[in-house]
Amino acid sequence: MSQSPKLHNAMWPGLVGKGDDEGQEPPISLEHMLDLTAAAEVDGQKFDGIDYFLFLPHTNPEATDGELKGIADLIVSKGFDIGSLVAPIWPGTVGDSAMGTAEQRGKFLDAVKMACRIAKIFNEHGARKYGVIRIDSAEFGVEKWGEDSAANTAQIVETFKEAATIAAGHGERLAAEGEICWAGMHSWKDMLDVLEGVGMPEALGFQADLAHTYLYTLGYNAPEHALLQEGYSDEEFWAAYEQMTDKLRPWTIDFHVAQNDGEVHGAGDHDKTGKHCPADDPNGKLDITKCSGYWLKDASNRGIKHICWDGCMFPNATLENPETWNTILKAMIDVRDAHGWE
Repeated sequence: MSQSPKLHNAMWPGLVGKGDDEGQEPPISLEHMLDLTAAAEVDGQKFDGIDYFLFLPHTNPEATDGELKGIADLIVSKGFDIGSLVAPIWPGTVGDSAMGTAEQRGKFLDAVKMACRIAKIFNEHGARKYGVIRIDSAEFGVEKWGEDSAANTAQIVETFKEAATIAAGHGERLAAEGEICWAGMHSWKDMLDVLEGVGMPEALGFQADLAHTYLYTLGYNAPEHALLQEGYSDEEFWAAYEQMTDKLRPWTIDFHVAQNDGEVHGAGDHDKTGKHCPADDPNGKLDITKCSGYWLKDASNRGIKHICWDGCMFPNATLENPETWNTILKAMIDVRDAHGWE
């Protein structure tokens, strides 16, 4: 039985798209998300750890060292390691657009510095032994980017180079999340242009999510880069999937298992992105185990030590249902059994 990669659950589904605005559900606390994750068990196997968004209400990114060590103690007490961290790079958190003004880009870099500081505390505490720090362009939507795509991509590349240099100085690696809502990262081709433009694979790589990268093949937000057309056959799908993963897999250093029903979805300020579905959703378009294999080929050579489930945008009732987590854990065990390593 494979022991690697370790199986993690994300904490941010308790936060993203949640809030106090009309039509939004309230956030779920970090401790409750930890308890929901800890309760999951399939044939004696449990989640090994959690991935974690460094922002309120789960974490104040300006928390003291002592407060952060207390959070690490809480997570460890539930039986978990800490893996990948999500830097608070977005407007409204600490950061701002990576293709914005000098002031905005400065805020983006400040958020990366904060994440590196927290990572160091968790690492020295012993709670975190692996994982990356996740970023994206923090420029929502492609309209502004499209006004001068070459110049705006160059600006994102420059910001990412500075961010990667900061991370490398802290012994960390950044992973850029491939999601169709982030400018300059909204198609497989634009994402590749950014990764190659930065050209620092030891410090900045790609974070692949099954739900989001499925929409890359369909060309949402970038029809010119579509690899599939509506009504595609099974044979066409796997040919397109192989084409996409062959381009992005060499850069992939962080991986999210997920399901997608082919729809775009959003809540709050997190709009028009891949709709994450329950692992057993009857409308799911992906063979989770088979698709994961395309990304996890040679994964250990790229430093991947864990994989994470992303249930972003799940309703609270789904998150609160214990069966949700048992089903997810089973899907992840299936992925590890098929593609794991010793």
